[in-house]
Amino acid sequence: MIPDLRIRFNRSFTLERYASLLAWLQEHCGVRVEFRVSETPIFVPLSLLEEMANAGAELAHALIGRADYLAAARQAIPPAYRVAGNTAHPHFLTADFALARDSSGNLAPRLVEIQAFPSVYGYQAVLGAGYREIFELNGSLGMFLGGLSEEKYWNMLRRTILGGHAPKNVVLTEVDPMHQKTRPDFEVTARRLGISVVDIAALEPAGSKLHYRNQNGSLVPIHRIYNRAIVDELIARNIQLPFDLTREWEVEWAGHPNWYFLISKFSLPWLCRPPGSHPVVPPAVFLDDFLEGPGRSALEEAGVPMPRQSGSDAYPDLLLKPLFSFAGKGIQFDPTQAQLESIPAPARGEFLLQQRLNFVPTIETPHGLTQAEIRILYLWPDDGTLTPVLSLVRLGRGKMMGVDHNKNQEWVGGSAAFFPE
Repeated sequence: MIPDLRIRFNRSFTLERYASLLAWLQEHCGVRVEFRVSETPIFVPLSLLEEMANAGAELAHALIGRADYLAAARQAIPPAYRVAGNTAHPHFLTADFALARDSSGNLAPRLVEIQAFPSVYGYQAVLGAGYREIFELNGSLGMFLGGLSEEKYWNMLRRTILGGHAPKNVVLTEVDPMHQKTRPDFEVTARRLGISVVDIAALEPAGSKLHYRNQNGSLVPIHRIYNRAIVDELIARNIQLPFDLTREWEVEWAGHPNWYFLISKFSLPWLCRPPGSHPVVPPAVFLDDFLEGPGRSALEEAGVPMPRQSGSDAYPDLLLKPLFSFAGKGIQFDPTQAQLESIPAPARGEFLLQQRLNFVPTIETPHGLTQAEIRILYLWPDDGTLTPVLSLVRLGRGKMMGVDHNKNQEWVGGSAAFFPE
């Protein structure tokens, strides 16, 4: 999107350099990166990233300030996963944006989704450093947002995760972490902060405290949990935790699990209608409202094209999304009326229909123009404010932008964004 930087990078690219990048990442992460890493970063104006960052922060603050919204979102949390001790604000937030055409034909960011859950904060900083070193990017190109330097970024991440506790009493928890594709991020984070990575199903309760076993097999009390375990995966794997999530434990959460539900795809139908409507949010309604209420009319009034008859085969301008899935699981393109009606009535409130965004291909590559989805990563320390800190990029040429959906292609996958200072 900055032509001279794009041309310069493409001309200097070699497969040998790309192979060096992958080897560099494995060395600095300590494990092989199992998902696809793009051959290229993207180069964008800082003003575009700041526009996205400001929009995401405005949306988050609007949701946190609405008692009626938060009350409705709490009801969407499965009772067995309503974790005690909810924090006043999330410690982590991500906002995903597409670049689409506005009514004037100009490129403009549009929200794909917003989620109060950690992303790959450790790995993404390492990836950016790898691009910078291997491809000898100009030292004046920036990567960190919020006016942060690399040192200040890691300090803020440390404050947010540790919360002032000794690293030995802080753990990163995940479901079977050693076999997750995000393991490189776990390893980087653990190494930089001095914390342990622990399977959430291996935590040991004793009295009112939770513990983990260190490398020597000794039982260590946990004072703070950096949570990366997703409820959807716990349910899908039928994992029975050795402790009751709903009970009060003497432990702090860095990324309280309830926020995964409180700021999620559940928020999209609320964010596209007054009083919280925002121009970056595409129209969306809950499935039950679409089939049994005024949702269909609301989408039509918002300008979403609809088949003339509700019984027509498909809705090409809509996406059907499960509210609390992750990594694009369960998303249905061109849903049909029969597919919508096949979802049992009691479960329809767990899905939404969102206007399909038409990503504009903007990245010139040897394989043609490629689309970019840009994720803004935020941190919100206990003693700080919500701050955009870094961006994460997915490049793709398929229907979906996730790295799992762009296999067997080149110049696609996980990437990073740089901007002229």
